[in-house]
Amino acid sequence: MSTNEEQKESSVLFSLNELFSLEQDRIKQEEDERVKAAENAKRAEEDARRRAIEDEEMRLRQAEERKVMEERRQREEAARLEALRQAEIERARIAAEEEARLVAMREQQAHAQKLAQITQDKSKKKLTYAIVGVVALVLVGGGAAAYFGIKASDEAKARDAANLAQIEKAKEEALLAEKTAQALQAKQADLMEQLKNATSEAARLKIQTELDAAAAAAAAAKTGGSRGGGAAKPGDGASTPKPASNCAPGDPLCGM
Repeated sequence: MSTNEEQKESSVLFSLNELFSLEQDRIKQEEDERVKAAENAKRAEEDARRRAIEDEEMRLRQAEERKVMEERRQREEAARLEALRQAEIERARIAAEEEARLVAMREQQAHAQKLAQITQDKSKKKLTYAIVGVVALVLVGGGAAAYFGIKASDEAKARDAANLAQIEKAKEEALLAEKTAQALQAKQADLMEQLKNATSEAARLKIQTELDAAAAAAAAAKTGGSRGGGAAKPGDGASTPKPASNCAPGDPLCGM
């Protein structure tokens, strides 16, 4: 075989080897691309599945949160309505007690005024009788009878002064009790307004506690201010509150 023929054969073999190598590279590249595409598809499928699971979990979590928030809102609304209802009941009770106390106070003042008027009338009569007696004794018997007549007049005046002082003291005590009740009532009204505007359960409980304390103070003030003739609480079995009986023996108005 000549040298040219060998060179041509070598050139053909090289070309065939080169083509084969290129074909192998192309086949390997296609295979790599298929594997990569399969991996990408699998990864995309897994990502889609994971996102679907996460979306479902988020949906369930949001639904649960909405449910919890709705239940909380309903509880807070129920608590607010109950607080308002209790406040209205308390306000009605306080108003009824205040009205009963005022009625009893007016009755007590009227009783005291009538008693004072009767006492004054009796004192005037006694004074008149004493003056007549003094004059008669002076005319008839002298200085001793006049002395006893003047003493009786002085005692009548002293009784009048004591009765008037007692009436003034009763009026002052009634005025002080009324001012105390008005201050407590104003405080309760302010607490009820705060209770309506409260935004949390803790605040409402705190205000309700203060409101209960104010109501107890009002009840204590009412009880202390009406020991001489206080008002009965609503529901004690009487349709109209009556002042407690503290009539003195021989009181002409006792039981009126």
